[in-house]
Order: sequence, then structure tokens, then C-alpha cells
Amino acid sequence: MFECSVPVGSRMPAAHSHDGFEETAYVLEGTCTWTIDGVTGESGPGESVCIRRGQVHGFENRGDEDVRFLAIATPGVFAPPISRRWPTLLPPRPVARPTRQRSAP
Repeated sequence: MFECSVPVGSRMPAAHSHDGFEETAYVLEGTCTWTIDGVTGESGPGESVCIRRGQVHGFENRGDEDVRFLAIATPGVFAPPISRRWPTLLPPRPVARPTRQRSAP
């Protein structure tokens, strides 16, 4: 998963497709215009678009505010599984040591 920013007036330089994964885009801000297999539509905050393997697609920002969306690839192909990276992402936790209490005489 990664975040993509599309400034006002910007677009994907060329339509493309992916044979190895599906892509889902979840819009966080702005309105993004998508063209998928020749069909054009828009999605805004809280909406998503699913692009199946092999579909030719592109996007652009025709609106008056920047667009931000999360792109999710299935299966995950952009990074190793997160479980292998946890040690580098999370700070070490202090070890809690039990305290001994003295009993009353």
C-alpha cells in the first residue's frame, strides 16, 4: 500500500496496466477522474475504485483541489511482508520488571 498525491491539473503520463496484481484506490481528499478500459468516472473522499489485472487505466485531477488516495496492490508486490519489517518500524518496548513487596512482620 502507498499514498499517491495528484496536484491540481496533473495526470498519469500514460495509460498502463498490471498483469501481476489488482489495484484498489481509496480516495482520501479531492476528486479523482479515472479512465479504466475506456470508461471515465470520478471518485471522491471515502470512495474507492478497483482496477482488475490487465485493465488499461489512468487517472487525472480535473478538480480545484489536490487529490490524495491510498493505492493497495493485491497481492502485495511493492514491499516484503510487514511482519519482517516490524523490528525496524516499532521502537523497542521497555521490559517491565516485577517489584517485590515486603510482607509485614
